[in-house]
Amino acid sequence: MSIFEASEIYQFAIRIEENGERFYHQMAQKIENANMEKVFTYLANEEVKHKKTFEDMVSKIEKYEPPESYPGEYFSYLRAYTDNIIFSQAKLEEEMSKIKDAISAIDFAIQRELDSILYFLEMKNLVPVSQRNLIDGIIEEERRHFVKLSGLKK
Repeated sequence: MSIFEASEIYQFAIRIEENGERFYHQMAQKIENANMEKVFTYLANEEVKHKKTFEDMVSKIEKYEPPESYPGEYFSYLRAYTDNIIFSQAKLEEEMSKIKDAISAIDFAIQRELDSILYFLEMKNLVPVSQRNLIDGIIEEERRHFVKLSGLKK
């Protein structure tokens, strides 16, 4: 049973990238190491690029236009769902307060990427079979993020 359209999943992905960008900017300010500040600024900029990639991908597929009581209602719901259920701001802030150095920040970011991959693997089952290859594109992009972050630990 399909309950989402691929375009909706892309909206989730875009919001996740926005949250990632915010996290990396916060880490760039928090970590008192000039080299790591540059790394986190770079990662924040990468999230902006990834968001753009997802926006480009979603523009190429048919958009889902759900019935709404007021303009923007449905996508407000999707944003709230992503922010509060998938990556709650309170949980994010609690976890970030535990980050004391660059390695723990990278470990945290790696875990968020793995969480995203697992999330999208699950969401893939909730879209029509004909659109699952589109979700594979999101998963592949998240895997690239994971590989980049893992490389930073070496």
